[in-house]
Amino acid sequence: MKRKHILIALFACALIFSLVIVLNTWTQEGLSKEEKRFDLDRDGGLSDTETTLMIRVMRLETQRGTQFSESEIRQMQSGERDRSRGRGGFGRRRGSRGPSGPRLNPEQIAFKDGAATIHDRETFEKLSYQGIEVRIDTQLTGIEFVKFQIENTHTQNPQLYFMNTETHRSHGSFMNAAGLERGQGQMRGVLSYRPLFVAPNGDPGVYTFEFNPNDAFPFEEIKLAHDLLVAKMPILKNRLGYCPLWGAIDIYNREKAYYDAAEFPVYFEDDLYANIGYLPLNPASSFGRLRILELDERPTSRDIVICKTLPNEMPRVAGIITGTRQTPLSHVNLRAIQDKVPNAFITQAWKNDAIAPLIGKYIYYSVNADGFEIREATLKEVETHFADLRPSKTQKPERDLSGTKVLPLDNIGFADSSRFGVKTANLATLRTFGFPEGVVPNGFGIPFYFYDEFMKHNGFYERIESLIRDPAFQNEQDTKEAELKKFRAEIKNGEMLTWMMDALSEVQNSFPEGTSLRCRSSTNNEDLPGFSGAGLYDSYTHHLDEGHLSKSVKQVFASLWNYRAFEARDFYRIDHLATAMGVLVHPNFANELANGVAVSDDVVYQTTGNYYLNTQVGEDLVTNPEEQSIPEEILLDWWDSNNYRVVTSSNRTSDNKRILTREYLRELSRYLGMIHNKFSQLYGPAGQTADFAMEIEFKITSDGKISIKQARPWAQ
Repeated sequence: MKRKHILIALFACALIFSLVIVLNTWTQEGLSKEEKRFDLDRDGGLSDTETTLMIRVMRLETQRGTQFSESEIRQMQSGERDRSRGRGGFGRRRGSRGPSGPRLNPEQIAFKDGAATIHDRETFEKLSYQGIEVRIDTQLTGIEFVKFQIENTHTQNPQLYFMNTETHRSHGSFMNAAGLERGQGQMRGVLSYRPLFVAPNGDPGVYTFEFNPNDAFPFEEIKLAHDLLVAKMPILKNRLGYCPLWGAIDIYNREKAYYDAAEFPVYFEDDLYANIGYLPLNPASSFGRLRILELDERPTSRDIVICKTLPNEMPRVAGIITGTRQTPLSHVNLRAIQDKVPNAFITQAWKNDAIAPLIGKYIYYSVNADGFEIREATLKEVETHFADLRPSKTQKPERDLSGTKVLPLDNIGFADSSRFGVKTANLATLRTFGFPEGVVPNGFGIPFYFYDEFMKHNGFYERIESLIRDPAFQNEQDTKEAELKKFRAEIKNGEMLTWMMDALSEVQNSFPEGTSLRCRSSTNNEDLPGFSGAGLYDSYTHHLDEGHLSKSVKQVFASLWNYRAFEARDFYRIDHLATAMGVLVHPNFANELANGVAVSDDVVYQTTGNYYLNTQVGEDLVTNPEEQSIPEEILLDWWDSNNYRVVTSSNRTSDNKRILTREYLRELSRYLGMIHNKFSQLYGPAGQTADFAMEIEFKITSDGKISIKQARPWAQ
């Protein structure tokens, strides 16, 4: 009897084991090929830890162009990966072996290892490193730097060695090559170039020197290092400051009187960000006429404009300079990026000695990471530039009219952008990423077919065709603007077909009673890789007292014919009649606590391994900021949401209170990682480049929850 029970038990165990294998196999079938690589416990699903690991590893793989092995992924999961190497690989323990050859003086060092002097900026660039392979010096990620070593500081003849930091990322490696041994009288430091910041003499560009984070040298040795650096690199004169790290703060405070009287400044890391006098928002070069743009003036596509305050919207221009610091993710800067025109913040630009004499003249204007260049240009240079810039042929955006019905977002896919517009398709796609309920709003997409039928029914295509052929409309800007305004009014008063009205009524009635709706533009020539279309078109809130939804939908239709949108399409030779307007409809956000824009890469300061976030309180939009609005600006580590830098605080909060708390940063870090990796796969080759990034717009709702309302590729 016992034997029978044992056999039955064994059979049951075997059956259960078989079922587990089958179930595991079935579950595995639910994972994609990419996801299966990260199912390290082989349970057929991805835990939160495995999902986070997948997000991070896939981001790294895109950067380096190859995949990590399973053993490397397991090392990352178990914490054996050395994250201090700038999120780019695996670290090694510092070696303790002695030098491999005789001791060399600075003048005897081969250039592949270092140099005794740096005579100019070009030599500094040859010796410097800038990137993610910074080993334990994570504060240097993305900064251009040259390491140095000082020997014999306790004697009358100290020696300064500049390291070739491209060859030797660590002092230990350099010491081995130079025949140096550890001992007394040594200072191992870093000389960094920070092009965005203002030197004491007012020139753009600051160099700072610092030492190991736990070093605490007295003032007399810091001054010795400063004097040696300036003597051996003369371009540092009046442009070099000391940056004490955490280990040196106490001794700095004790000796502060010496530093206050010193000839060189002291910069703390946060001070450097506050001292920005030049910010290259969009590096590019252009030609045009330089002019100061007043608030009530309209620029032309050949103007390079100086804005004393940041305008909320701007048609296409040849270049932008602002004298007050810009919101980096404003529509103005996004337009500069998509139009590939130079854009920079230059403090008090209209008073700048290099700029003021050129106002009213044709100029060449170039923005780069190290600074800007402005010079007078000839009319021939200007004409040649614009002749080469515009496309030679008319461009027709894809417009698929086969989608004839309004659909819920859950029935719209990524590939449906040609029928509903990218904004609608991307938001619908976000809803498939498994975010918590409410993070991505639910709603409907109105296809291009509705716009096309509406335009044909009212004869509006013939109306705009006749306008476009009119010589006065073509050649006179005032006429063009006035006629487009009239045309928009006609569209808003146009008649909608009965079947359209019925379909929109069904949408309106599907929402709970008392819900105001947001009707958002979703065209076939915006939110595309390389062309964001930011700020070209308008969205409208349909309030409870406005009657039928068709009113707001027609307002969105009319915004396709804004002056700024028409001018942008005209410059790029985009066929106006091939453009189409879809409408994204979802519940309106009311009384939000904050709104923000985030990018899955640092697109402003160009540091490596950080998300870039702009946030402002209430309804003061980051994309269209109110005058003198300064948003909260944060760099958030890709890997660790506890590691972040508040670059600027919002001027709309009291006592510099943070808008994005640690909990919000933790959520946004997870969402951004998922959005970046999922869309990089969906965009195929366009998403597999190292510089691919996604931009999102988000809200903190009245009940304190994060809601993502838009996702699009960052326009490089």
